[in-house]
Amino acid sequence: MRFDSVIMVDWSGGNDRGKRPVKDAIWTCIAQAGQADAPIYHRNRQVAEAWITETLTTLQATGQRVLIAFDLCFAYPTGFATHLIGQEDTLGLWDWFAARVTDSPEANNRFDLAGEINARFPGIGPFWFNGLQRDIAHLPRKGSDRTDHGLPEKRAADLAIKGSFSPWQLAGAGAVGGQVIMGLPVLSRLRQTFCKDLSVWPFQPPDTQIVMAETYFSLLPDLVADDAHPIKDASQVTLYAKAFSALKPDDMARLLNIPATQEGWVLGAGEAEVLRAALRPTPPPLRNDCFAMPQGAHWTPVDDALDHLRDHLGPVTATETIPISQSAGRYLAEDLRALRDHPPAPNAAVDGYGFAGPAPDGPQTLPLLAGRAAAGQPYPHAVPPGHAIRILTGANLPTGIDTVVLQEDCSVTTTDVAFHGSLKQGANARAAGEDMQAGNVILTSGRKLTPGDLGTMAAVGVGQVTVRKLLRVGVLSTGDELREAGAQADVGHIYDANRPMLCALAAQWGYTVVDLGCAPDDRDTLRQILDDATARCDVILTSGGASAGDEDHMSALLQNAGALALWRIAVKPGRPLALGLWNDTPVFGLPGNPVAAMVCALIFANPALRLLAGGAWQLPTGFMVPAGFQKSKKEGRREYLRARIENGKAHVFPSEGSGRVSGLSWATGLVQLDDPAQKIELGDWVQFIPFGNFDL
Repeated sequence: MRFDSVIMVDWSGGNDRGKRPVKDAIWTCIAQAGQADAPIYHRNRQVAEAWITETLTTLQATGQRVLIAFDLCFAYPTGFATHLIGQEDTLGLWDWFAARVTDSPEANNRFDLAGEINARFPGIGPFWFNGLQRDIAHLPRKGSDRTDHGLPEKRAADLAIKGSFSPWQLAGAGAVGGQVIMGLPVLSRLRQTFCKDLSVWPFQPPDTQIVMAETYFSLLPDLVADDAHPIKDASQVTLYAKAFSALKPDDMARLLNIPATQEGWVLGAGEAEVLRAALRPTPPPLRNDCFAMPQGAHWTPVDDALDHLRDHLGPVTATETIPISQSAGRYLAEDLRALRDHPPAPNAAVDGYGFAGPAPDGPQTLPLLAGRAAAGQPYPHAVPPGHAIRILTGANLPTGIDTVVLQEDCSVTTTDVAFHGSLKQGANARAAGEDMQAGNVILTSGRKLTPGDLGTMAAVGVGQVTVRKLLRVGVLSTGDELREAGAQADVGHIYDANRPMLCALAAQWGYTVVDLGCAPDDRDTLRQILDDATARCDVILTSGGASAGDEDHMSALLQNAGALALWRIAVKPGRPLALGLWNDTPVFGLPGNPVAAMVCALIFANPALRLLAGGAWQLPTGFMVPAGFQKSKKEGRREYLRARIENGKAHVFPSEGSGRVSGLSWATGLVQLDDPAQKIELGDWVQFIPFGNFDL
């Protein structure tokens, strides 16, 4: 079931709130496909009803299907309507209230009407909390004063939602009863205005152009605080307009598939995870030509290849909101803002004595007040000018204090504290927000969260964070000649070194590894393996079959799928990389030789996978060291030599052959030699990149 527009309404039973937007007022927001307009403040119910009527009229005229949901109980517990109007007819009850409620921007009769309704029931109640100074007959001020009225306290829908309030409470913190009485007449008039084009869910089938429903703006309490609007009501209507408008048609249909009941239901009750999922951005699929690079006889320089990956790749993972305790190593999906100042109040940086600074040169003696300020135990009084108070590290500065002198610099009696100046104003004190300020971005999207980041987030009150789901990296080897390590092999076979190596790389980079095994040199089998893999993987790393020979089946399959880019990269070690999409899943076809596979994974796959996982583009950095080797390098290709540091110099592995796997264990990093021809002599400066700088 699809709606073109969704309108969320946060209702109020209070009087006119003035021109300036305030909390506990009426707020509305309209959204389409997960994109919300700015929330709108309405100073009173008359203004709000006029806006709703006008907006629905406009959307109706343009043919849009509209869901309008109110944070307002549409019905009372079973038995109320029958006792009042003779039958359990909720929509008829709306009309009954519409005929009896009087309302103006400055006054209404909700408390008097509640008293009149209570008089029709046995005992005392069900309504309570007279919010006026004058007494009202039959309307108790306390819920505990009610007795024997014969009605349940809550509906089934209210019981299904943690923290919901009873519709009988007319005023007080969190009360909804007053706004229900003042809202039902508006709902009744909307039904009359739009007649057959409007249905009320779940009392009527939601098959009209306009569907009106009840919702509850505390289904996603932890997400509201992340919104930038300073007024919570405005944040709520915006959040829920986004969530409901972003629901997939099947999910919306499931939420609306509730049996009709005269008690009604709350749209989205028990479905918080569905709403969360709707709010998570789904990355667009990669373009089928994302790997396409102008091809020719030339070899593509490494920097050009890296620039192409950076410019054409993006996140392929969805997002999820998790506790910060589980977020280390995950990529932030959006900028993170501080929820409060850090420190939240001015406080002492040392143990000592606080006073109003500055203190001039020379000996100083101040009267010492009894008591002290400690972390978590603030001094409750103001400190008079010219007096001092004992204060401990981390304690909030009492009123009248802005400077602290170290206790080691003081002589103290029971009545006085003496020390030498000078001491500038604000010494040894921290200002509120000097580290982080509420609302400011403290961590940016794409950052891989560290243990230090968890401390930063916790310090400003962030308990949950929206991150990218872990990238699922499939690793596949190809070739009839391969055997599993430890299995029987003759001289015509080789053990598969690439797959365990690449699996370990992906795991160490923090991704979820999907071991796809080894594929034979058979295109139908390889095709089936790739089809199955794309259901389980976000990206696939393969080794072997990445060139253009008769047995290079990976390249051939990607070519037939119309998504092959065979990159001739000017790099050594390394052969052409086969890159492409299989069922919209990116495939990196690495060389078959282990050293070339490892180097190409470090140089190309590492930054590319980071982007696909939702991280920021990042290349490894190295440092210059004297060469402990000699080499004559030809022009045209960038070379990466397996190397290690010994006695302050870079030494390289004796053989540059890409089949010499043992050099990967011997080395602790790579020496990078750039494209121009070079003649390296002992002691010349070369760039060394430790393996640790490749996130290993």
